[in-house]
Amino acid sequence: MPRSRPKSAVRRGRAGKSSRSGARRIRRPTGGPARGRRWLAISLKLFLVATVIAAGYVIYVDATIRAQFEGKRWALPAHVYAQPLELYVGTRLDPKVLEDELRSLGYRHMRQPAAPGQFSHRADRFQIITRGFSFWDGQEPSRRITAVFGKGQLTHLKGDTQGLARLEPVRIGGIYPAHQEDRVLVRLEDVPPLLTNALVAVEDRSFYTHPGISTRGIARALWANLRAGAVVQGGSTLTQQLVKNYFLSSKRSLGRKAQEAIMALLLELHYSKEEILEAYLNEVHLGQDGSRAIHGFGLASHFYFAQPIEELRPSRLALLVGVVRGASYYNPRRHPERARQQRDRVLDILEAQGYLKPEAAAKARKEPLGITRRPPGDTTPYPAFMDLVRRQLQRDYQEEDLTTEGLRIFTTLDRRVQRAAERALARRTKKLEAAKKLPAGSLEGAVIVTARESGEVLAIVGGRQAQFAGFNRALDAVRPVGSLIKPAIYLSALASRRYTLASVLQDTPLHVKGPDGKVWSPRNYDHKTHGDVPLHMALAHSYNLATAHLGFSVGIRQVLSTLSRLGVERDIAAYPAVFLGAVNLTPFDVTQMYQTLAAEGFRTPLRAIREVSTAQGEPLARYPLAVEQVVAPADAYLITTALQEVVTSGTASGLNQRLPTNLRPAGKTGTTDRLRDSWFAGYTGDYLAVTWLGRDDNKPAGLSGAGGAMQVWADTMAPLSPRPLQPVQPPDIEYAWVDEQGHLSGPECDGARELPFQRGTVPEVHTVCSAKPGVAAGNVIDWFRDFFE
Repeated sequence: MPRSRPKSAVRRGRAGKSSRSGARRIRRPTGGPARGRRWLAISLKLFLVATVIAAGYVIYVDATIRAQFEGKRWALPAHVYAQPLELYVGTRLDPKVLEDELRSLGYRHMRQPAAPGQFSHRADRFQIITRGFSFWDGQEPSRRITAVFGKGQLTHLKGDTQGLARLEPVRIGGIYPAHQEDRVLVRLEDVPPLLTNALVAVEDRSFYTHPGISTRGIARALWANLRAGAVVQGGSTLTQQLVKNYFLSSKRSLGRKAQEAIMALLLELHYSKEEILEAYLNEVHLGQDGSRAIHGFGLASHFYFAQPIEELRPSRLALLVGVVRGASYYNPRRHPERARQQRDRVLDILEAQGYLKPEAAAKARKEPLGITRRPPGDTTPYPAFMDLVRRQLQRDYQEEDLTTEGLRIFTTLDRRVQRAAERALARRTKKLEAAKKLPAGSLEGAVIVTARESGEVLAIVGGRQAQFAGFNRALDAVRPVGSLIKPAIYLSALASRRYTLASVLQDTPLHVKGPDGKVWSPRNYDHKTHGDVPLHMALAHSYNLATAHLGFSVGIRQVLSTLSRLGVERDIAAYPAVFLGAVNLTPFDVTQMYQTLAAEGFRTPLRAIREVSTAQGEPLARYPLAVEQVVAPADAYLITTALQEVVTSGTASGLNQRLPTNLRPAGKTGTTDRLRDSWFAGYTGDYLAVTWLGRDDNKPAGLSGAGGAMQVWADTMAPLSPRPLQPVQPPDIEYAWVDEQGHLSGPECDGARELPFQRGTVPEVHTVCSAKPGVAAGNVIDWFRDFFE
């Protein structure tokens, strides 16, 4: 039997075999140092590539920063302003209107004004220290003035005014970029030093010594983030905050923080501390107003206090600095107590660092927040007027220029007139609805008021809820105008020289067969005929039959030509119904037509813009007064005289009970079929206004021109104290007395009227009459025969 080996030998053998096999597995390969060198080379190359990439990135970021920071830093909205209030001796102005204007501009009422933006008011005397403002025609300096009122006008104006003082205009809206950012740029030298001192003391005490980042702040933030297990603190300097707001998103990550630090270092490398601080003042986010983001201290000052930044007291400056930490969290309108505590914390820091004396800090802590009840808002309170401004701007500017260049648009809006028109429409429509038992809110309207001579649009109301944007009826409601068209027919007749105001018209039935075989048979509003009537009376009483006869005599083509010359640009079909107002126009179209009549025959395109300037105050496009005489002065004078008769004794005679008798306005009522549309157009010595009432669903409103729109017109004019209408008599106009048959007469004759005539058109046929009523004859022989009999 075979001999067994000892176990130890077996173990040794296995072990030895295992050892040999293991030795083969762990044997070191040859060339170890060469492979190490190869890995070192690869690592070096990767490092060099990474360095190049990093350097390239830094160069790219550097170029980006410099390009954006040295170019147009912000997309600035266009700012739109109303007319500035001008003060001069003789200005017809209620003292209450002046005080309202001052408060709208953020002026503070003081016992004794001591700084710009302050005023006092005692009885009829104002003391005002105006703010300076850069107008399109030059810089208006700050002035200390005294204004004294008496009998509804400015009687004395004292101070360095040279006879005229001009307040800065009220901002009425803006045209914003797509991202809806808004800001009012400020310069570092113009802001109160306390603001910058507070900002640095609270947000970045080492601002003037660090290179863009603070190692101490980073270490503190890193420790806080490690303890929280997330990015909860940034340790940002003011420079880093500027970079984050200006160049980066609000996302929190270590990569974004590294990017922020690099950009901050580069920004400090190229720009001074003052430049960086000024950019921060204009960029920091300080609130939200709906879709509009409030950026910068300049706009925030207006947004929260309705005052420019340079006029803010320490308590208000401290509040703005406190809001920097969290515009939503410390929103003083939503969280007043939280905002107050933050304000006081800022005041404590200012006191501790010696920027405020203890007594001044204590006084500031006791003051209320001083926040205005409502923010100015990104939506204009005058949407219908702003609609017209936008349309007229788009003819001359690209949208990008309007939303990024910070243009300043000076408009023609008169806030006093606008307020009167808004109130008139809102109150009168409510009364008329109740009187006519119409559904609440169903009666709508529009009002346009212009300056009679210049064609400047002073007010536009696009609906009874004037402050809400929506369908702009003043510009876009195309409605039949009814009898408002008639002055164009009568003007055409007068211009032909075949007719005078004394010409006799036939107010008799009329039947006209059209191309389609249908017969057109117009009727008068009162369903009566009036036989022979003088031309001036036919217009004053708006007789349809007499007007239709006259229109056919003149010719529809001539009437359409007259409408075009007056400024009506819409295509109008040449149908007989045009004579009675079967023409669809907007209130704006009607206003343009009547503007030419009111301006004594000079056509002036209606305009809402006076001037446009850059953000720096340099004038750009000017909007000069464009005037073209399209109606002979004599003809314009005659038609205005006839329209004055509409008010004195015609369809608009109800105005005599609403307005001063010496006003003598010219006007015309308009009413459409089934009382769907109520119109009135009228002008005084200084204003032209067109009013319309109707329903959006085109159902009958039950209102005539005199019963509806004319009432709104009177309500608009009453608080404005308009001047009497006194048209200039042309040299080729002469007056003569005539009777109702259009014959020359005398003032003692029954029914005699003194009317104007263009020289050469005075009637030649005489009527001899006695002072005794009812005794008259066609000629002298008949008169003597009747006398002796």
